[in-house]
Amino acid sequence: MARRNLFQPPAPPKATPTDTPLPTAAGSAGVPAPETKSRFPNTGAMSGMKSTLKDLSSNAIREIPTDLIEEAGPKDRLAFTDDEIASLAQSIRQHGQQVPIMVRPIADQPGHFRVVYGRRRLRALRSLGLTAKALVRSLSDEQAVLAQGQENSQRLDPSFIEKARFVAQLSEGGYDQSVVMDALAIDKPMLSRMLKVTRSVPASVIEQIGAAHGIGRRRWEELADAALTHALDLEAIAENVAFESAKTTDERFARLSEAVSRKLTRQTPPKPLPLTLSHKDGTRLAEVNETARAVTIKLSKADAPEFVRWLSENAETELSRLYETWQSSEKRD
Repeated sequence: MARRNLFQPPAPPKATPTDTPLPTAAGSAGVPAPETKSRFPNTGAMSGMKSTLKDLSSNAIREIPTDLIEEAGPKDRLAFTDDEIASLAQSIRQHGQQVPIMVRPIADQPGHFRVVYGRRRLRALRSLGLTAKALVRSLSDEQAVLAQGQENSQRLDPSFIEKARFVAQLSEGGYDQSVVMDALAIDKPMLSRMLKVTRSVPASVIEQIGAAHGIGRRRWEELADAALTHALDLEAIAENVAFESAKTTDERFARLSEAVSRKLTRQTPPKPLPLTLSHKDGTRLAEVNETARAVTIKLSKADAPEFVRWLSENAETELSRLYETWQSSEKRD
């Protein structure tokens, strides 16, 4: 017996000789009867059922050529290494694509899609020349961000700085704070902390360090506070850090943190002013004092008259030499 389609209305019954003709609107039997209306109008429960069926259909997994899928949009991972992609590609080659990616149609490019999540899987599939198993959803920008943030937070466990970078991208993209917080399941104080870090630590420095999964919020905040409080140029400091020889991204962070600590140690005055300077033989040389507008050095003619005379004659040369020494130390930093 053929299976009946429950969602298709039954055909109207065939007329028989004993059937009484229905009167027409004009009252004459020769005028055709008006077209029969559907027994299941597109309202109420039936309309809801149709919408549900449409949603289920949109959740179907499709095979899509990878060259029809773009990767534009905010990124929740700092970088994928070649080794990561190669390892995932090997797994897919052996076992197939076990988890579908999610894409959404591009409105002005029929047949093309933009990835919502699954960028690493997409790149691995491209390297193998395979089509992508994809869940196609018609999502708004905000819905796509929510899906991306929630899926990746559950599956990938991104590091603090990866989440902070994702938050910064969304905020710069004009997304409402409530959407950003929902996407990463964070509260407003955490949102503020993440934005403070990304505003104080340049993006180029974060990219040089990498994901640093072992470095939590507190240490990133300490680095951001140091840069903000002391007006540090972290990009200039990072130029002299040997990141390339570090074995892990955590070690890269540690090296930058150590370089910042050394910089702050050199910047910190050893003693508060006013300061009396004496030679190791006990001779009093000068007194250093500071005001809001200047630093003054007062030499003692009573204790070192010959030194005072010599310095008066050679002040320009000696001050130039001190200035050049300071410039050299700044370049090394």
